[in-house]
Amino acid sequence: YWMHNGYLTVEGEKMSKSLGNYYTVHDLLKEVPGEAIRLSLLAGHYRQPLDFSKEALGQARAQLDRLYGALRSVADIAPDTSGDVPLDVLAALQDDLNTPMALSHLHELASRLNKSADPAEQARLKGQMLAGGEVLGLVQGDPEAWFQAAPASDDSLSPAEIEDLIARRRSARAGRDFAKADRIRAELADHGVVLEDGSDGTTWRREA
Repeated sequence: YWMHNGYLTVEGEKMSKSLGNYYTVHDLLKEVPGEAIRLSLLAGHYRQPLDFSKEALGQARAQLDRLYGALRSVADIAPDTSGDVPLDVLAALQDDLNTPMALSHLHELASRLNKSADPAEQARLKGQMLAGGEVLGLVQGDPEAWFQAAPASDDSLSPAEIEDLIARRRSARAGRDFAKADRIRAELADHGVVLEDGSDGTTWRREA
């Protein structure tokens, strides 16, 4: 096979050692998960120029937040693994390795999963998401681990410390001390932790 690939630029400029505008994977892994780097590269068609930037990495991580968020919402439902890779995802990859289109179909599955209230359909959609993600090397990890992971060089709050503050906030709310509860939420936000209150309790994630 003969293939021609697009050029890679960094922040709108040609990557060059002389310009010093290049990143190593080792350095990037101190800031973002490897999965975000992978999605950032898959987001562009291999034939087209790709501009690699920290902003693009942030967007990739936000996309993964959305995909893992859909899986997190059905964590108690076992995926239906009887099916194959979704046909739309497979067709996109067979069409000149159209990874951007394959990713869009993965997001469509996430949207349908978020809207579904039927356990059987949720199990089927979850299985399809995992099968489609597997061929792209995405969303194979534990959703809770994804949201709670901190960068390798980060010195922020540990999961145990976060859970302790959430427990204190829950007690404050139960005692109708909403000012204290708000202060704890703000303290967590200062450490890059976002709380999400729901009918099943409070979950948290680290900001991208």
